[in-house]
Amino acid sequence: MHQPHDKLFKAGFSDPETTAGFLRSQLPSALTAAIDWSSLRCEPGSFIDSQFRQSESDLLFYTWAGGQAVAIYLLFEHQTTEDRCIALRLLRYMVRIWETHLKQETGAPLPVIVPVVLAQNARPWLIKPDLASLLEIPSALEVALRPFVPDFAFHLIQLAEIPFEAIAGTPAGIMILRTLKAERSGELMADPVWDEPLLDRLPRLIFEMLLRYILRADIDKTDFDNKIKLFKKAETRTTAMSLAEQLRQEGHLAGRQEAVLSNLQIRFGQVPQGLVEAMRLVADPTRLESLQRTSFTCASIEEFAAAL
Repeated sequence: MHQPHDKLFKAGFSDPETTAGFLRSQLPSALTAAIDWSSLRCEPGSFIDSQFRQSESDLLFYTWAGGQAVAIYLLFEHQTTEDRCIALRLLRYMVRIWETHLKQETGAPLPVIVPVVLAQNARPWLIKPDLASLLEIPSALEVALRPFVPDFAFHLIQLAEIPFEAIAGTPAGIMILRTLKAERSGELMADPVWDEPLLDRLPRLIFEMLLRYILRADIDKTDFDNKIKLFKKAETRTTAMSLAEQLRQEGHLAGRQEAVLSNLQIRFGQVPQGLVEAMRLVADPTRLESLQRTSFTCASIEEFAAAL
């Protein structure tokens, strides 16, 4: 599963109810009381820089608070090392949101943005959640320069600091965040990730994505099978076992596909994106075996494309 952190995060938290369920337990109480959570809506698009797409994803929501439009910008950061300059990235993303707003609502006032960073970290980051802390301001000129210094704070939520049982929200939100937390701490086989009453309440898509995410990690596959066998409800147990077998078959096919693409890259260099996408659609084992032989014997990438 390509960029599994992003896919799991967005599958759950694109749902306003899931996001609201979690953020209401995390943001300051005065703010959560003022926000109209029932009108929360997720906007399409992303504002992150291309070089960070492997380590973060984002969601933008609009709602109302105190009778005014408010934007909530949720940045999901899943790199393993802390980034002391994340406030600077946030500033760029927030400016892009405002620029987009101006294009859509010419002349309209800019909405306040509440920036939230959700960190999938193994240990707490020791950073200050504001922009001004990045600037070197001469102490003798602090008062004189303060009016010229841009500043904002962001709300930093660190999964490393939240116990499994303290994660609040909808069943989907709770199980996704428990799983993301457990992946970093090496606890994917821990009981909080296999909470059957919560798993029973998940949409099939989220349940499947959780199993995909766990299976792709460095886990003992026997432990995984044993966890499934411990489910008390026969329906949940059967569904999980069926999905696990399906995912293993898909993983085997994906491995064969990647082996073919790797052969082509070694022999001919860059593989056209269209051919990569076409290869990933090939699901017949016999045809994959034939294409693997062709990837060794073909004289050019064009010859292989013709066989595909």
